[in-house]
Amino acid sequence: MERLGTGIGWRPEIADAVERMPGIDWVEAVSENVCPGHLPESLRRLRARGVTVVPHGVSLGLGGADRPDAGRLSALAERAEALGSPLVTEHIAFVRAGGPLTASPPLEAGHLLPVPRTRDALDVLCENVRIAQDALPVPLAVENIAALISWPGEEMTEGQFLYELADRTGVRLLIDVANLHTNHVNRGEDPARALAELPLEAIAYVHVAGGFARDGVWHDSHAHPVPRPVLDVLTDLASRVSPPGVLLERDENFPGAAQLEGELAAIRAAVGKGRALRAEAAEGGRAGRAEAAGGGCAAVPPPCGDAVRQRLALAQTALLSALVAGTPVPEGFDRVRLGVQARALAGKRADVVAKVAPELPEILGGSYRSAFLAYAHGHPMAGGYRRDALDFAGYLLLGGHVGDDRVRREVRAWWLERSGPAPRSRRPATRAVPLRRGREWGRAARGAARRVLPHR
Repeated sequence: MERLGTGIGWRPEIADAVERMPGIDWVEAVSENVCPGHLPESLRRLRARGVTVVPHGVSLGLGGADRPDAGRLSALAERAEALGSPLVTEHIAFVRAGGPLTASPPLEAGHLLPVPRTRDALDVLCENVRIAQDALPVPLAVENIAALISWPGEEMTEGQFLYELADRTGVRLLIDVANLHTNHVNRGEDPARALAELPLEAIAYVHVAGGFARDGVWHDSHAHPVPRPVLDVLTDLASRVSPPGVLLERDENFPGAAQLEGELAAIRAAVGKGRALRAEAAEGGRAGRAEAAGGGCAAVPPPCGDAVRQRLALAQTALLSALVAGTPVPEGFDRVRLGVQARALAGKRADVVAKVAPELPEILGGSYRSAFLAYAHGHPMAGGYRRDALDFAGYLLLGGHVGDDRVRREVRAWWLERSGPAPRSRRPATRAVPLRRGREWGRAARGAARRVLPHR
């Protein structure tokens, strides 16, 4: 595996700072944030300096019951080629459910949700990974995710699940140590056990990120400093194997360059501490552990049938429907924890739509959030955040949820500007709320969704 070194997640908000940072060997860019024909100038300059750029996808949903969408795979492949990347990465998660397999309306989570660690889910995931591998021009690595909830009836630990996935498909692993810490707090899973069960030689690189605790739950925010427990998990990993690359992620609440450089220094120190522990163990003869032989040595099983996919589809749809549509909680799930997750999803939708369509909170003022949460309670997202913003405006207008005439006129003008096949040529005669048109509106929608969806 190519040695990557120390990197940082490239985001437009910190692009200038990243270019000036010393000791940055590589960066990771959210795949959906990159247009192959119009690469950001910052990424062009980094590539010209020899900095590796890895596209990191968030929308494939490889852990979902459906086979990967050919269009999304093609887009990921195009970005890998445009960036000259040595590999691409995605998540072990599902992000949508419903549809033909369940004869029910499609639902979007707007979030990375955990896959049940069952044989059925593993069979589907392995086949989806192989489909993706065949469609991509470079190797694929997949990331473990953080979760607030646990599936009932799981048959494997996280480490066992990842080991079998790597063994059966040869896929590389992107290990997020912040997610291991999150699952330790939220689901009682031991990070050390997960690391001990992993095929360490299958690791492509490592993610490190921050979060915060609230009401006994750890929120993997990517908007806070990296805490000591996450660095300790990184040290544990580095005491077992030399990771090819380690990357700091930050998606929101961006601090100054000095603070980011300080976090990178702490990451390097944690890796160095682990390296020293590994060297001590080797000298003492305690490093003879037989490492797992991942890499796809096992025979490839036959494709999983539609019955397996349908069972998984029904389970994932029932869970997602409970989270976003208020249907009954499936048997075996923790109702309180599911409520926490449901509120988090609704709050995230409100935040993303506010970024996709900043005019709406400006028009609605202090009532925006409560109005959106009331809308979200009975209206699951079915077509992405841009569609969600339009549907919210339609809900306000058609349901009589706006009592103020001035607000109604401005919401109507905003909705008309964007709901047709082409922007209207005239602006409303009411208060001059800046209206994003055409390409600018599309760019704003895609950018806001990308900045909030990744890596949860």
